[in-house]
Amino acid sequence: MDSGLYTQSDAAEAQPGAVPPRQTDQAVRETLEDYTLRFAPRSYRRWTPMVVATTALGGIAYMADFSIGAGIGLAHGTGNALVAIAVAAVVIFVTGFPLAYYGARYNIDLDLITRGSGFGYYGSILTSVIFASFTFIFFALEGSIMAQGLKLGLGLPLWLGYLVSTLMVIPLVIYGMTALSKLQVWTTPVWLVLMVAPLVYLIATDPGTVDRFLSYAGTDGEGGVNTASVLLGAGVCLSLIAQIGEQIDYLRFMPPKTEANKRGWWTAVIMAGPGWVVLGALKQAIGVFLAVYILAKVGPTAAPEPIQQFRGAFDAMMPSWLVVPLAVVLVVISQIKINVTNAYSGSLAWTNSFTRVTRHYPGRMVFVLVNLGFALILMEADMFSFLNSILGFYSNCAIAWVVTVATDIGVNKYLLKISPLQPEFRRGMLHAVNPVGVVAFVAASGLSIAMYFHALGDTLQPYSPVAAAVIAFVLTPLMAIVTKGRYYLRRTDDGIDEPLLAADGDPSATTYDCHVCRQPYERPDLAACRTHDAVICSLCLSTDKVGDHVLPATAVQPVR
Repeated sequence: MDSGLYTQSDAAEAQPGAVPPRQTDQAVRETLEDYTLRFAPRSYRRWTPMVVATTALGGIAYMADFSIGAGIGLAHGTGNALVAIAVAAVVIFVTGFPLAYYGARYNIDLDLITRGSGFGYYGSILTSVIFASFTFIFFALEGSIMAQGLKLGLGLPLWLGYLVSTLMVIPLVIYGMTALSKLQVWTTPVWLVLMVAPLVYLIATDPGTVDRFLSYAGTDGEGGVNTASVLLGAGVCLSLIAQIGEQIDYLRFMPPKTEANKRGWWTAVIMAGPGWVVLGALKQAIGVFLAVYILAKVGPTAAPEPIQQFRGAFDAMMPSWLVVPLAVVLVVISQIKINVTNAYSGSLAWTNSFTRVTRHYPGRMVFVLVNLGFALILMEADMFSFLNSILGFYSNCAIAWVVTVATDIGVNKYLLKISPLQPEFRRGMLHAVNPVGVVAFVAASGLSIAMYFHALGDTLQPYSPVAAAVIAFVLTPLMAIVTKGRYYLRRTDDGIDEPLLAADGDPSATTYDCHVCRQPYERPDLAACRTHDAVICSLCLSTDKVGDHVLPATAVQPVR
């Protein structure tokens, strides 16, 4: 009997060869779980490239960019802020491109990409926890912004606004990609009009606002552009580098790339993958503009608050009775659009980590609630008041992770050809830990965090994000060369004769039945079973408590 795989309480009562009812039900409900921990099959990827791209881009409607840009601009001046925003955007775009391509081409999320790109099966748990932390930090930030809007518009106390902004996303997150695609497509036009219209109006009717914006020197009063201020600002912006993980959570549902759709496919991948940062950078710049515009009216404490920024902008172009309602509508729409994504992606990341550690799969919804709980605690602790400090610290870990994986794909796979080009994520196929990514990540994040907290002196402190990126970029190929690639794969043969990829390079759509959960899965999600003349799906492998069904290790020839 395959009881070692069953994670439900009634597993012990199953008859030999039978499948526990709740295990079967859970597999059947996989569309609700949105293929957590596994390859997204072609049969489920029924959206067009543009629908997937619109859904992915809808998730970046968050208001935090306005606050981030405003905070940098008020502290360091417009010139330093704009250069910092541009520097961060270039880094995010370059590192995000290989990750977005891999996610869309091979239909796996960033955790699954990370496993086979230098970290190993258990090594990527480190980065999964970092990504999960990213989602609840930004959920808390967006929830705080919405609570500020509800307080202004409806008079709700902040603590109640935090609770409302948390609870309202639960119904939308339950149904995963199906519900999220509809929400993002229908709300994006309204959001764009409300965001862009006041900016265009202010520039058209009062050109002097542009001059005041460009000449603003910041609280230090020095003016001009200097390296330390640019790097400090870029470090805050680079905390958003992990956003590519949320984009990939949607891009993994891209349809296969064909001759007929390749132009639209590439457009969607670039636009919704690394291209998200173009809109993000524009929002940060707008945040600086609006903060400078309202600074004299509301003061430096309130100027970074998006609700105050858009209240001031709307006040210049419409009747006073309409100002607050429209500002609140914009904030609420933006918060819902991003926080359903934060809750969704966070639940995937927590589930990935928990299942691999415990070999028990509780379902994604459990961790939706866990993620929301963490976010609510941060909101009640008033994280908004020390936003830039949190993001500046967090960015070091995020940069080290994303640069390590991007370098493994771009350099180790395609240039050095040490890392296997074909992605791998299944238990038994990977070593538990791959020192290539783990060492590069730990060294890069550890040293950069030490620099951030002034351990190496005040002079080097602003350079902590640069250190995180450079160390990760250098150590990743160096570790691959030193180890000769021997820790990437535990075995090269998964025991199934049919190739993992079809002739056109897309993942094979041939289906097989998993002999444990009795459900059909496409070829990339399966491996041969060690103890049966049958195949087993990746989730059942992950929950195999005693490892009876995990294929044994074989000698893998290292790269020379």
